[in-house]
Amino acid sequence: MVQHSIDWQAIEKQYYVQCFGRAPITIVKGEGTKVWDDTGREYLDFVAGIAVNALGHSNPQIADAIATQARTLVQTSSLYYTTPQLEVAQQLIDNSDMDRIFFTNSGGESTETAVKAARKHGKTSLDDAFEVITTDRSFHGRTLAMTAATGTPAYQDPFRPMPEGFRQVSFNDIDAMSDAISSKTCAIMIEPVQAEGGIYPATLDYLQQLRKLCDQNNLLLIFDEVQTGIGRLGHFLGYQHFGVQPDIIALAKGLGGGVPIGATLFKEHASTLQPGDHGNTFGGNPLACAAAKVVVETILQPGFLQSVSKKSDLLIDGLEKLKQTGQIVDVRGLGLLVGFELSSPDLADKVVNSCRDDGLILVKVSASTIRMVPPLTVEASEIEAAIGIVSSALH
Repeated sequence: MVQHSIDWQAIEKQYYVQCFGRAPITIVKGEGTKVWDDTGREYLDFVAGIAVNALGHSNPQIADAIATQARTLVQTSSLYYTTPQLEVAQQLIDNSDMDRIFFTNSGGESTETAVKAARKHGKTSLDDAFEVITTDRSFHGRTLAMTAATGTPAYQDPFRPMPEGFRQVSFNDIDAMSDAISSKTCAIMIEPVQAEGGIYPATLDYLQQLRKLCDQNNLLLIFDEVQTGIGRLGHFLGYQHFGVQPDIIALAKGLGGGVPIGATLFKEHASTLQPGDHGNTFGGNPLACAAAKVVVETILQPGFLQSVSKKSDLLIDGLEKLKQTGQIVDVRGLGLLVGFELSSPDLADKVVNSCRDDGLILVKVSASTIRMVPPLTVEASEIEAAIGIVSSALH
């Protein structure tokens, strides 16, 4: 690969809104778990578009499906029936405990759709209740409403006052959740594994008790599975790992294998949105759904999800062994959504930078925690190589 003479990073600084902290590499090509920068340097990518590239970079089946669909039909809006949209809808509903679906373009749109449905439930069944309870450290999206839903004050402070209708309580604390429920409450929204908050799984008992609380109070239980869905936890959808069924599920990230698409899934009683209540232009367009169909079909192939669980064990065991260095203080996660916490933020920065220098792309997910979310198709040898690079960074 020939080195480019264009300084793309200087162009970004001149033209792009400066709201991202980017790593100092310009990625120009990807294949499987590997990417290459504009100097020809190769890296193992354990960020995967932030848990998006479920089947790896430049998956040939996805590429073929997109190319074929692009030559056939790209966009019509949901004013008309299209077969790719309805094929994926059928796949997602038939392989879950849900009943209905609405397609979106992103995780933030999926959680917004879930909250709108919950507010409609509050209006029609709970005497105009409108409040959704979320948790500290949570992350539900970057729209203004979803920023208010997110339990991280640093995301909210630049944009206050926040829209009303959200309150946060401690995660994995059922008493705090129970005490927060009032006549204003219409729903509870949580992540089965807090991803952006630092990779903190919910306990089984907590989720079971949330289900009981919602049933007792006629509230809707929303699972934000934007990051935990579509095979990431070793199950098709994350809730299946716990055996606790929500009323609404928000999906995105891995669903399109790199192509922007999201979805909100509903139990029949939670499917409150009626004609005129909600809509979008691009949601579930044929091009994105062609990619999503390949992703879903691949993940549902016999043995695929079992392989994710085996690779999860390999990754977590490898990181656990590195705790003997005294620099990793905790390893958390499920499936291929894994974080390891370092003894200090400075050390976490050092490890990310050192790993990148040695050909492994990682990203911090909190001040001291590094996230590892490789493609679900990552090879065992690539996991072993990644562990070796992290080990070198710690010594």
